[in-house]
Amino acid sequence: MELEQAAKQLEALGNKTRLTIYRDLVEAGRQGNTVGEINERLDIPPSTLSHHISKLVQTGLVSQERVSRSLVCSAEFENMESLIMFLASNCCADDSSIWG
Repeated sequence: MELEQAAKQLEALGNKTRLTIYRDLVEAGRQGNTVGEINERLDIPPSTLSHHISKLVQTGLVSQERVSRSLVCSAEFENMESLIMFLASNCCADDSSIWG
């Protein structure tokens, strides 16, 4: 993962509403949740919810798929793993005492 992509994803997750949406989608697993389900659970106004989901989609953390009349949002787990691995790479390389 490139530094710029990681920064964009972390910026998106730095907003508490987007982080809440993202955590909800991570909890839902691969099947995701419809926008309506997210709205019901988190009680976010539709226009605000759409804005926040759009930002998560733009950064590659979330994908959307139209299923019949519903828009289903899902966490992109591969991209989440890449971000986590980026953050943890070379962890404590200069200080082996951190992990015992």
